[in-house]
Amino acid sequence: MSELRDKKLFLLDMDGTIYLGDEIFDGTLDFLNWVKGNGGRYMFLTNNSSKSVDKYIDKLDKMGIAVCKDDFTTSAQATGLYLEKHNKSDKIYVFGTKSLKEELSLYGLNITDKLEDDIDCLVMGFDTELTFQKLEDASILLGRGVDYIATNPDWVCPTEYGYVPDCGSVAQMLFNATKRKPKFIGKPEATMVELAVEKSGFAKEQTVLLGDRLYTDIASGHNAGIDTMLMLSGESTLDDLKEFDFTPTFIYKNVRELFNYLSK
Repeated sequence: MSELRDKKLFLLDMDGTIYLGDEIFDGTLDFLNWVKGNGGRYMFLTNNSSKSVDKYIDKLDKMGIAVCKDDFTTSAQATGLYLEKHNKSDKIYVFGTKSLKEELSLYGLNITDKLEDDIDCLVMGFDTELTFQKLEDASILLGRGVDYIATNPDWVCPTEYGYVPDCGSVAQMLFNATKRKPKFIGKPEATMVELAVEKSGFAKEQTVLLGDRLYTDIASGHNAGIDTMLMLSGESTLDDLKEFDFTPTFIYKNVRELFNYLSK
């Protein structure tokens, strides 16, 4: 696997890959320093739409990781770009956190968080500020037949104490009530990967995506035609591999094991 050392662009999932909750994994800083020392670049891809890029910068800064806005591609950004292209003139109900609403407002969209008669589109993200009122509003809007977009299909979000329901789980709840399914924007779609590669200036052949979930992280890299690396420090396990018709290019137990290989 010597070709791994020749990679220049490392696209990184965050939760479950380089940290969990507020705890950085052992080996993360060593690995990131190796990437830079090898003339490469790391960029962060996350399906978690509950935080703005500014909040992610603050979070990583507290962990000792120096980053800027150009180092991120989030499902919220990808959703904003999609809406800018397809729903620019629509009135959009945002079912999500304050940070998601702030992020989407940067794209000049007409957004609201109140149920109104002239809403054309419902956008849902991972909502750590979830209320029953939002579920009721969403059910009413879906019954009206409005466009339905969701930032990501993740079933759960990892925390330091286990897992909590993510956007995909809430979408399933709404499907049970309304029989409507959203168009998902984030991983496993290739969009976020392709945006990051384009921003970086590196080629796909120089790129590898690291993540802990087969059905989102590894699938998005596969769909974008780049090499992938499954990190066994988060959700997916080796037993899960038999459920998919694709396999990661590389598999590592955790970021410490990866760094130990790269630094030999």
